[in-house]
Amino acid sequence: MIENTSPRAAVPSGGRARPSAARLRLQALSATAASVPITLFGLALVTFLIGRVVPIDPVLAIVGDRAPQDVVERARLELGLDQPLYVQFWHFLGQILRGDLGRSVMTSNPVTQDIARFFPATFELATFAILIAVLIGVPLGVWAATRQGRWVDQAVRLFCLAGHSLPVFVLGLVSLLLFYATLEIAPGPGRQGLYFEGLVDERTGILTLDALLAGDMPAFRDALWHLAQPAGVLAFFSLAYIARMTRAFMLAELKSEYVTAARAKGLSGLRIVWGHAFRNTAVPLVTVLAMTYAGLLEGAVLTETIFSWPGLGQYLTVSLLNADMNAVLGATLVVGLIYVVLNLLADLLYRLLDPRVK
Repeated sequence: MIENTSPRAAVPSGGRARPSAARLRLQALSATAASVPITLFGLALVTFLIGRVVPIDPVLAIVGDRAPQDVVERARLELGLDQPLYVQFWHFLGQILRGDLGRSVMTSNPVTQDIARFFPATFELATFAILIAVLIGVPLGVWAATRQGRWVDQAVRLFCLAGHSLPVFVLGLVSLLLFYATLEIAPGPGRQGLYFEGLVDERTGILTLDALLAGDMPAFRDALWHLAQPAGVLAFFSLAYIARMTRAFMLAELKSEYVTAARAKGLSGLRIVWGHAFRNTAVPLVTVLAMTYAGLLEGAVLTETIFSWPGLGQYLTVSLLNADMNAVLGATLVVGLIYVVLNLLADLLYRLLDPRVK
């Protein structure tokens, strides 16, 4: 009797073949792509409702508190605030899709233009801070995990506790008092010294990069020196969290059976830690790094205020204090969009780092 060896013989007893790897990958990508517009729609809805719930009248912010009642009513009609909420939301959604976030009352510029002007400073500050945090925090967490219970581990845990406990404005003020006012080894607040203001053409808005593109090394060193203090303050809090999470992930991996088997085979400690355990740790660590970076990109309000850093956080704070709701809602949408994009990138990195996700 000849046994049937055709591909149909591999079909499970249920009569339904397993989907191919390409089909599963296409389904996963389709689900991810479908979730993005739904998330953005929810973000727009929440932002719109926040703008209607806060006890700030956008009409009075435009015409002033002492404007006649007929002027107030006419402005309310022109803004469409007399219409039902669902109609207002529909117009708000249409403006967003056209890239129109309204006009700022404070600067009289389109909100998109203001955000494009202030965001590069926040991007520069957040990128330098996350680089410092990753380069120090990840090795620190791995080092503490490999010496669990020893003085090194206790010192790292105490360091992480201090990073979560100290208020950012306290550390920023102490940094200025110590390094700028007392020791006089650090520059004052701002992105650059008075001598270098206006000397470098703004091509990207990232001052250090613009100075390099212009070939102006004194301006680059000055911008980098001004960046050191605020980036160091932000990096301290970020690396404390990154080190703590890296330590927790590494401890879980070092207790796994495959690590025990690797040690029984006589593999070196460095190869076990970095070649095996850390590779599995890198997958959940991606989310930690992405969300930490998103938190920095949303604008470190207190840090930017203390160091007079003209970024998105300071723009959002000043707009809120001046009841500039178009600017507040526009900046809030940008912050939410940053979280969505970085979450999507983290999901894609999952698929690259962990073959099981594919």
